[in-house]
Amino acid sequence: MAIFALASMFTDEPHAQTYPDRPIRLVVPYAPGGNLDITARIIGPHLTELLGQPMVIENYGGAGGTIGIDRVAKSAPDGYTIALGATGPITLAPILYAKNPYDSINDLTAVGFVSNVPSVLLVHPALPARAVREYISLAKARPGQITLGGAGTSRACDLFQYQTGIKVVLIRYYKGSGPGLIDLMGGHIDSMFDQMSSAAVHIKSGKLRALAVATLNRATLFPDIPTLVESGVKDAESITYSGVFGPAGLSRDIVGKLNGALNKVLALPQTKERFASLGAEVWAGTPQQFATFIRDDIAKWRTLAKQLDMKLE
Repeated sequence: MAIFALASMFTDEPHAQTYPDRPIRLVVPYAPGGNLDITARIIGPHLTELLGQPMVIENYGGAGGTIGIDRVAKSAPDGYTIALGATGPITLAPILYAKNPYDSINDLTAVGFVSNVPSVLLVHPALPARAVREYISLAKARPGQITLGGAGTSRACDLFQYQTGIKVVLIRYYKGSGPGLIDLMGGHIDSMFDQMSSAAVHIKSGKLRALAVATLNRATLFPDIPTLVESGVKDAESITYSGVFGPAGLSRDIVGKLNGALNKVLALPQTKERFASLGAEVWAGTPQQFATFIRDDIAKWRTLAKQLDMKLE
């Protein structure tokens, strides 16, 4: 069945026994400075050490992350071009883009989980809202005037707007969290949903104000920041997963080597500590578990997209 393609579309290739024998390109489908870029630069050096070949990080931002993922989907299935994918380009883009250039299930091979990061609602300090209820009141008093940004296909924005009944100007087309955060800190937009990992340093510095985390429980890194549920907004939970993908047809041996190295990196105390310092949680597992997770996540958001009338304009 097609739904198992992520886990089972492997071929046996003779060169897999000597893999890797040259540098590996790890494509990050967003601009530098965002959650995924930070994640790649945490795990990259350790993967280089374990695999014995340089893990070269290449940023290919644009179109909600789909340009970089499409580059990997159309690459040779030899294990030398892989991607660090996330919720936007893997789960949401195939659902929301009418002409998405790839199918996440059939055109990619799931290699392994990496992390799970909570989303956080941020505002520019000049915005007169110090709590979610104040933000909602302000947005209702100024319908269609408050700007709310999100990198890529940010489902947190859609969920929040739908569950609160507010009308904001959604800005989705940032090439990554980095450019969005720059606009937010510069006062070019009023608010933004971003991953905790890329926003943490700006929250700590006071350059941005965090109103709530979009998870059921408070973030360990910022225990004083309430959840959306505590702030009166139900059913708007949102996390961002990340994981490694290769093109369809990647051999079972290569997937196994990459997954084994990845899980060793994720088990390192320094990796866990670094992720925790950014508000992220290490995830690990088999390629099959990751493929099943992706399949289920796509099915869940396809249903939600219809209910929320989520569109990319």
